[in-house]
Amino acid sequence: MRASLRTTVAAALVLGLAAGGTLASPAFADGRPAADTATATATAAQSSGPDVEALETALRGLPDQQATAALIRVGGNGTWQGVAGVSNLKTGAPARDNVRFRAGSTTKIVTAALTLRLVADGTLDLDGTVQEYLPGLLPAGTFEPITVRQLLNYTSGLKPGAALGETDEELYANRFKTLTPQEVLAASVAAGPLHKPGEYQRYSNIHYTVLGLIIEKVTGDTFAHQAAQRIFRPLGMRDSYFPGSDPRIRGPHHRGYQELNGELVDVTEWNVTDRFAAGDMISSARDLERFMVALFRGRIVPEPQLKEMFTRPSVDDIETGEAATMAAGLQRYKINGKVVWGKTGARPGFHTVIAATPDLSRTVVYSVNATDAHRDGGPLAMRFAFPAFNQ
Repeated sequence: MRASLRTTVAAALVLGLAAGGTLASPAFADGRPAADTATATATAAQSSGPDVEALETALRGLPDQQATAALIRVGGNGTWQGVAGVSNLKTGAPARDNVRFRAGSTTKIVTAALTLRLVADGTLDLDGTVQEYLPGLLPAGTFEPITVRQLLNYTSGLKPGAALGETDEELYANRFKTLTPQEVLAASVAAGPLHKPGEYQRYSNIHYTVLGLIIEKVTGDTFAHQAAQRIFRPLGMRDSYFPGSDPRIRGPHHRGYQELNGELVDVTEWNVTDRFAAGDMISSARDLERFMVALFRGRIVPEPQLKEMFTRPSVDDIETGEAATMAAGLQRYKINGKVVWGKTGARPGFHTVIAATPDLSRTVVYSVNATDAHRDGGPLAMRFAFPAFNQ
């Protein structure tokens, strides 16, 4: 997820803007009205649960200009589930609620949790440095010591690494190419530091790319296998995995589409090795909800390490000049007077949100097959996530 998108979403949520507007109601590819295929179930009274009417409105009319499909899962004091749109624009088959999707930067919550588990086990030290765990990576005299904690809270001072393109069109053309974490990091190191470690917060994938490499070094195992062994399997997250260089999404899934040059292009198949521990995960709404509840209850990361995920560094965001909002993997929002911790994620064709109040009185996970997932994050969050915290 781009830093500018993250800032836009945060600003919109803090301001408490409603989704608003009138949603178009085009017909599906097979000619049925969009509302006919939208399904939703509510198991709590309106007074104690989410704003069901607003959630239903958010789904009504799909597919539209913003998205081809969406599924929402709300939990806590009042549960609600909804799905609408089509899983495939060519066939017009209706969207389903039991699908897998590219989770984008919500991957970072898993990486943060895995890192802190290793800290709790004594395998890692929060004050241990990149120079200690990956000797020779950062040239002496150019980089000051960078700690694991500074990687977790985005204050390392590392610049973004290599990418397979600058524009959506370039990225699409290179979507089947492999860019390894080592290649991504080498470009960051060659560019030198952005600022001194711990001086500012700047959201970037590079911090979590380095964390993934550290995890592999200290465990002598792949990052993907460590995530499966320590988190996915114990929690029964059967839909979650890291695909590596495999461009497919295994199992049931919606097709993802991206608007390129005025046309919707199928971008479902995509090699995302460049995202690695920062955004390579494939998951499902059920899995992410299960993970979030277990995480907030201390079943994955024990105290005192869990507090790192809810502790923001006392520095400013280098882009906004305002106080840092990110902790270890999670970001703090305030919606309708409620403190909410969560994370957004985006890959072409897929936009994801995972969020909850600290006491789990309200949780929300959604996956939206957005037609411009990277740049349309703010309006998507206001449309599909905000109503879950209205009550």
